[in-house]
Amino acid sequence: MLYSSTSSAEKRADFRGRLASGEILRFPGAFNPLSARLIERKGFDGVYVSGAVLSADLGLPDIGLTTLTEVTGRAKQIARMTELPAIVDADTGFGEPMNVARTVQEFEDAGVAGLHIEDQVNPKRCGHLDGKQVVDEHTALQRIRAAVDARRDPNFLIMARTDIRAVDGLQAAVDRAKALVDAGADAIFPEAMATLEEFEAVRAAVDVPLLANMTEFGKSELFTVQQLADVGMNIVIWPVSLLRLAMGAAMRGLDELNERGTLAGKLGEMQHRSELYELIDYEGYNHFDTSIFNFTIER
Repeated sequence: MLYSSTSSAEKRADFRGRLASGEILRFPGAFNPLSARLIERKGFDGVYVSGAVLSADLGLPDIGLTTLTEVTGRAKQIARMTELPAIVDADTGFGEPMNVARTVQEFEDAGVAGLHIEDQVNPKRCGHLDGKQVVDEHTALQRIRAAVDARRDPNFLIMARTDIRAVDGLQAAVDRAKALVDAGADAIFPEAMATLEEFEAVRAAVDVPLLANMTEFGKSELFTVQQLADVGMNIVIWPVSLLRLAMGAAMRGLDELNERGTLAGKLGEMQHRSELYELIDYEGYNHFDTSIFNFTIER
C-alpha cells in the first residue's frame, strides 16, 4: 500500500550487486508512477525515467527545457511507487559543474538508484537527432568529476553518457568513454550506436557496465536482449516505448470516437477496471481503511 517498502539505500545496493553479476538488466521507461508499478508487476529488473518522456508529458520538445525541480519531482513520484531501482536521465546536469553537484544530491534525495549525465552542449537535443554538438573533453570530464565528488551514497550510480559517436565517429566515442571512466564514471551510456560491432568496440575499451538504448525510430537497430547480452551489455533501456504505445492507443481510441461515437468496440484493448484496481492495490487500501475507521457513532 502507498509506496515502496524497500528503502532507497537497499535498492541501490541490490542494483549494484546485480550489475556486478554481469547479467543484463532490462529497464523499460515509465511515463508515470502507475506504469512503473506495471513494469515491476511484469517482472522487469528496473525502471528508466526518460528526459524525453518527461518533456513530452509536459507538451515540450526534448531540448533541455525541463528544470531540475520538474525532473526530480517526477523521478521521486516514479521511484517511490516500485520496489525496483530507477535510473533517471539528468541531461547535461542542469548547468555547470556546481549545478551538476547539486543535481546528484537532489536525485539522491528523490530516491533513484542512479543517473546519467551527457556530454552535449546546452541546450541539448534528442540523442537520435542529427545536428547534435558535444562539449570538449575537459568540460565533459568536469561534469563527471563534480557528480562523483557530490555523491553521498557510494552505491548511487554515476553513469556518463556520450553522444560523440554521431559527431566525430566511433573511435571518438571509444576514446571519450575511456576518459569518462578515468574521471570516475561507474558506467557508460554510448548513445546512438549503429551496430552490434560498435557496442562491442566500446565493451572492449572499458571494464565498467554499459547501457544500450533501444529507442524506436532512432539510429540504432532494435536488437534483442539476447543479442545485446552476447556483446557484453549490462543494461538495456526502452525509454519512450510505453509512452508511444499508450499514445498510439489513445490516438486510435479518439479516432474511433470520431467515427463511431462509442468505444464499445475498443473494450478488448483496454485495461479492465479490475486490473487497474489490482495494480493500485485497491483492496489493500480498503482493508486499511476499514481496520482503522471501525468505530460507530451512537445515536
